[in-house]
Amino acid sequence: MAHQPHQKVIITCAITGNLTRPEQSPHLPITPQQIADSALEAAEAGAAIAHIHVRDPETGRPSMSIDLYRDVMDRIRGKNPKLIINLTTGPGGRFVPSEEDPKVAGPGTTLIAPEKRVEHVEILRPEICTLDLNTMNSGGQVVINTPTNVRKMAARIRAAGVMPELELFDSGDCHLARDLIAEGVLQGPGLFSLVLGVKYGFDASSETMLYGRSLLPSGAIWSGFGIGRAEFPMVAQAYLFGGHVRVGMEDNLYISKGVLAKTNGELVTHAADILKSLGASIASAAEARAMLGFS
Repeated sequence: MAHQPHQKVIITCAITGNLTRPEQSPHLPITPQQIADSALEAAEAGAAIAHIHVRDPETGRPSMSIDLYRDVMDRIRGKNPKLIINLTTGPGGRFVPSEEDPKVAGPGTTLIAPEKRVEHVEILRPEICTLDLNTMNSGGQVVINTPTNVRKMAARIRAAGVMPELELFDSGDCHLARDLIAEGVLQGPGLFSLVLGVKYGFDASSETMLYGRSLLPSGAIWSGFGIGRAEFPMVAQAYLFGGHVRVGMEDNLYISKGVLAKTNGELVTHAADILKSLGASIASAAEARAMLGFS
């Protein structure tokens, strides 16, 4: 694994996410047009990968509609076919126990069959999709990704010819990833994201990122990113530790303390400026495709 910063850094922009809410920022992209336009603007600013969630255009709530995903992808590819598209498979893994009987799902539960969580990936065939390996507390709720369900999703993703980006929220997720690679369920050395700053997961600190990196397979391609106020400090840290970076309104809504970012492009521009100030150059989408083995 490269322990030195590399010359070309891939920037991923996470456009709208699942947990950020429209009432938190009037600038959050909601409709397919807004999400696609935001991804295209992020690409102009230096992002080589757009990480996509979709939302119900009427309510702004998270959605898993295949038609909405298709609409976003068509709009992006119609204008910028080189931009690498990374679709989420995260929604559908949340459990909220009911007050009366904890083994019965209460309001807010989103658990669905693992096959349903990857259906849009099988149909639409993006270059990349996320594969969350975490089972953890999340606010007052629980996110559940059992090894059995992860194996089912991984097999379908692989059959679709899509590259999984393994999302790691804590050290146990890294060990699970290594086991799945050893079993042949996942192909090594793998593409990984260290997710830092989610409460009860990896802390957003230099020590934690270095520890997380030490648990990855030799030769892995990885990025590290921070949530909220940790977003930009972790851009610098990931680069200095030999990783790639991610920013975007899924992770953080602010360009500086108390100042909302107006666009995802603004967040990408700031990240690119930080990287350039450290001596990095930003990978174009074509360069990122070559680095990741895409045509």
